[in-house]
Amino acid sequence: MLETVGLTAFYGDFQALFGVDLSLRVGETVAIIGANGAGKSTLMRSISGVIANGRAAIRFEGEAIGDLPAAKVVARGIAMVPEGRRLFASLSVEENLLMGNYGRKVDGPWTLGSVYDLFPILKERRDQSSTSLSGGQQQMVAIGRALMSNPRVLLCDEISLGLAPVVIRDIYAAFPRIKASGASIIIVEQDIGQAMKVADRVYCMMEGKVTLEGRAGDLSRDAIHAAYFGVHA
Repeated sequence: MLETVGLTAFYGDFQALFGVDLSLRVGETVAIIGANGAGKSTLMRSISGVIANGRAAIRFEGEAIGDLPAAKVVARGIAMVPEGRRLFASLSVEENLLMGNYGRKVDGPWTLGSVYDLFPILKERRDQSSTSLSGGQQQMVAIGRALMSNPRVLLCDEISLGLAPVVIRDIYAAFPRIKASGASIIIVEQDIGQAMKVADRVYCMMEGKVTLEGRAGDLSRDAIHAAYFGVHA
C-alpha cells in the first residue's frame, strides 16, 4: 500500500535519512522505534510531504508521490498526527476538528459524530479553546482532526510523548476502532513496550538507518536492544 525505497532526506547539508526501505500493507499497523535523533520524525515528515524527496522514493498505492507537497499527500489519503499536536490555538476544539477535512472531503466512517463517539470528552468541550485542554485531550483533538480526512493511512508521530501512563492507555485504547475503520497505521514511538503491543510489524531506526525489521512477536529483546542502541545486551 505504502512503501519507501532507498529514501534519503536532508536538512540543508545535513543528511538525516540514509536509504530507508519501509513498507505498509493494507490493514496493518507498523511501529517505528528508536532513540532521539534516529530519524523517525524525519521519516514521517517525508512520507507526509512536509519534506520533499525524490519522486520515486515514496510510493502510495502504486503511485510515486515522493515530491508531492503535503496538501496533495493529504488529498490522496495520508494524514499525520504531528509531534507536539500542532493545534490551531485561535480555534475551538470543534473548529480544529473541522479543519481535518478541509483538504480531503470524502465519504467515510469519520465525521464529527463518530470522532465524538471515539473521544466523548471532546464533545463536552467542543466550544472551548483547544489551548484550554489537558495534554491528553489536545492529543485526542489532533488524532480526531487527522481522522476527519478519512485517511487510508494514518501517521502518528510520538503521540504518547509527555503524557501520563493512564492518558496514554486511554489514547491507545482508541486504535482498534481506528484500525477497524479501514485505516492502515504507522506509529512512531520511543516506548518500545507500547509499540510492541499495538504493532503487527516493527522497524527500529538508528542514525537515519533501519537497523532491524520484523514481526512484533518474532523480535527478541536482545535483538531490539542491539538495534536500538547499536550495542549488544
